[in-house]
Amino acid sequence: MVDDISAAEREIAGPGRATPLDFGRIVVIGGGCYGSWYTQQLDRARSRGALTAREIVVVDRDANCKVAQQLAQGMYEGTPVRLVVSTWDDYVAEWLSAGPDALAADTMVPSPLMPHLCLDWLMARARARWPGRAMEVAPLPATPPTPWERAAPDARHYVSFATWTCPVNCIEPAKCPATRGPRDWSMPVTIRAMADGEPRLRGAAIFHCEHRTYGVGMIDAAAIAAADQHVAEWGGQGPCNILVGTVSHCHGALGVLAIS
Repeated sequence: MVDDISAAEREIAGPGRATPLDFGRIVVIGGGCYGSWYTQQLDRARSRGALTAREIVVVDRDANCKVAQQLAQGMYEGTPVRLVVSTWDDYVAEWLSAGPDALAADTMVPSPLMPHLCLDWLMARARARWPGRAMEVAPLPATPPTPWERAAPDARHYVSFATWTCPVNCIEPAKCPATRGPRDWSMPVTIRAMADGEPRLRGAAIFHCEHRTYGVGMIDAAAIAAADQHVAEWGGQGPCNILVGTVSHCHGALGVLAIS
């Protein structure tokens, strides 16, 4: 990973913006290689006036992860970073249970290699809500219309508009760094259109990881919590299949929450 942001990232980051981005709690998933880089970028954004936050929570089950070591070295002085030693699932379950209103200012910073946490959380909530009903992650009803797609053995599906290897810190600008042409695609738009045209799906919960500042992508916590309310409504009407996607403009993880 690079240690700083590119010129394109600087343009979006807006180091000299008149009004910084303001958050309540920023939750960084993982305190290792990726999480420590995101935390450093958030620290830079805060120190350069591009971001304010009540707290930045890094979640890792390893009490001696890289962020823990950096905190011990005083690396984030002036930035409200704290480590929570927990599994991702356990922390997310407690955090998101507060509901959309309480989470209005909160956001999640996902890791490229994390499991499909949003789908796992929605399924856990559905199981607790309807303990007598069977549910599973089912295969997609149709092949996604993307240049690259793969189904995993656990029925989750991974999609991408890139047929090349992208750098982990790419912010998906309007001009694609790989093709040198316009980025005329957007995964949220494509997947929503796919879901809308599929009669075997009751609805869709699509979580967009947007690049907000200094190369850091975020998902609004309130949107994840609100999706649980939609699942409660749809599932309350009977058996249903719900497409759940966590996507950026270029890449995504998909799965169908099938409730009997």
